[in-house]
Amino acid sequence: MSAEIVQLAEQAGPYLTTAVSAYGAAVLTRAEGTAADATVALGQRILQTVWRRRDQAGQAELERVVDEAADEQDETYTAAVLGRLLRRALQGDAELRAELAAMLPVPAVGSVSVTASGERSIAGQHIGTAITGDGHTAPQP
Repeated sequence: MSAEIVQLAEQAGPYLTTAVSAYGAAVLTRAEGTAADATVALGQRILQTVWRRRDQAGQAELERVVDEAADEQDETYTAAVLGRLLRRALQGDAELRAELAAMLPVPAVGSVSVTASGERSIAGQHIGTAITGDGHTAPQP
């Protein structure tokens, strides 16, 4: 999978999760102007764009996945499911990648996005010593 697809999916992820949490599967068919805030509205536009580019079977699958993600109480799970769905949709569809890139805010120059997910996960641009797990002590210099 290309770095471009991974980056677009990571950048879009919070918008998708927020939109699905707000509206569930109705996010795919709800009128765009009714979104509560900018984050929900962008997530909704992204999902509706992916939905419109699919055939009837693809739309039904997307609705099912979004509905399952909305029913899940675990935001980490929802983000993972939606990210996988988006990465799959972006593969082999250069037009969709371009359309999505145009929708997403441009990251500030020099900004770094670091994401960690899961129990005891850590993330950072620069990490000196990182210890996860039980029963460990910091190394002595």
